[in-house]
Amino acid sequence: MERSDAELIAAVLQGDVASFEPLVSKYSPRIFATVRRYARRESEVEDIVQEIWLKSFNKLSSFRGDAPFEHWLMRLAVRTCYDFLRGHQRNREANFSDLTEPESDWLDRFVTQPESASEYADAAKQLVARLLEQLSPPARLVITLLELEDRSVKEIAALTGWSVPLVKVRAFRARAEMRKALARLAKEKYL
Repeated sequence: MERSDAELIAAVLQGDVASFEPLVSKYSPRIFATVRRYARRESEVEDIVQEIWLKSFNKLSSFRGDAPFEHWLMRLAVRTCYDFLRGHQRNREANFSDLTEPESDWLDRFVTQPESASEYADAAKQLVARLLEQLSPPARLVITLLELEDRSVKEIAALTGWSVPLVKVRAFRARAEMRKALARLAKEKYL
């Protein structure tokens, strides 16, 4: 018989460390999927996931059980990813020569024929990923949660600990920052 999350957590808190393993097995796929939205290299993803599990084990006593364990764990995961982004903030500007051929081709088509750009969705995804790398950590976090994970403003506020108005302000600023990054890339390419 499979034990519930609450039973497993209670066992871990009473000293049965092995009871943590089923939680790791159950939630690791979701954690990996979430972290891959924030880090590109697999080695970074693995490091972040390991850090999330270490933090969750060490902070397990702070889990009150008001909400499902998964919600608590995902909030911890998002905050750990945010910490990673802040720690590895790269303000480097990508040159257009750094773009792959499909990304460059997609941008060419988008500039000349924006209506046909949807035919090249893979190249567009690569370009969006490259643009996200250039954003500040708060901007990257809010764009990822809002646009890529399709979360509501209230959900983002709950996950990040920000107020709803702050999420809205950061989303507005993040979109502006992304537009500037795209304009900068297009300017480098076409001037």
